[in-house]
Amino acid sequence: MAAITTDAGNDAAQSTLAERRRRRPRVWRGLVLALAGLYFIVPLVASFVFTVHTPGQGVSFEAYTGILGADGFTDSLLLSLGLAAATIALVLLLAVPALVAVRLGAPRLRPVVEVMCMLPLVVPPIALVTGITTVLRWGPEQLSRTPLYQTFMAVQNESFPLVLVLAYTVLALPFVYRSLDAGLRAIDVPTLVEAARNCGASWLYVILRVILPNLRTSLAGAAFLTLALVLGEFTIAALLGYQPFAVWIVTVSGAQARMSVAVSILSLLLTWALLLLLSRAGNGTRTANAMAAAPSSSKDQ
Repeated sequence: MAAITTDAGNDAAQSTLAERRRRRPRVWRGLVLALAGLYFIVPLVASFVFTVHTPGQGVSFEAYTGILGADGFTDSLLLSLGLAAATIALVLLLAVPALVAVRLGAPRLRPVVEVMCMLPLVVPPIALVTGITTVLRWGPEQLSRTPLYQTFMAVQNESFPLVLVLAYTVLALPFVYRSLDAGLRAIDVPTLVEAARNCGASWLYVILRVILPNLRTSLAGAAFLTLALVLGEFTIAALLGYQPFAVWIVTVSGAQARMSVAVSILSLLLTWALLLLLSRAGNGTRTANAMAAAPSSSKDQ
């Protein structure tokens, strides 16, 4: 009886010790999350208070109500959204076929493609814009009597500068590559392509109806990262003399500081909302795939 009592006491002590060990990570996890939340929330709250409170005048939401009527707000926002849509289309059109071709036909070239796509992270934007400016100056001077002169002038059109689309495509390549590479690693591309080709599908059908649906989450992630990059990019657009959304915010901050901060807060909240929608869409896609796979697995059993 004494031995049984001793064993029971040891088991109780071990269970108590194990419970304490479980509680410690939870406490530290909660503390870290609380500190991270304060790190992000406190600046937002301070910025919001700055936009609505004027010393000696009280609380006013004029900084938010006057955003839509602000001079240049609509034009700059529409320009940034148009540049983002064009950049997303161009970078995906370049990256998806290239990565699929490397995955299928030349796996040994994957390190080379990865290094090429990661180079924009090494080159500073100021160096990139310096090179772009040099080329844009050299083109009209040397090609003024050739048909290419009109091309150089067209890419610099102020209403829709294609030169920014080309520059943003280069900047977005690292993020798009990482997102698509992760998606391609998660699926068996050679097996899917071989099965579709054996059924008589063309290459265009294989890309559009077989591979792209399986990369839906990766494509959405790449598109979101590109959108965030274009909406927040300032250096290249400012040095080239254009005024998309980020440049407009800095420009208006000199005369209307509260409005510029209010626009920044709203754009940040919009970005977070898009991120939440993207995560929900990814979770919904995985859940739907799991539910579709469940009946087939039960039939196999």
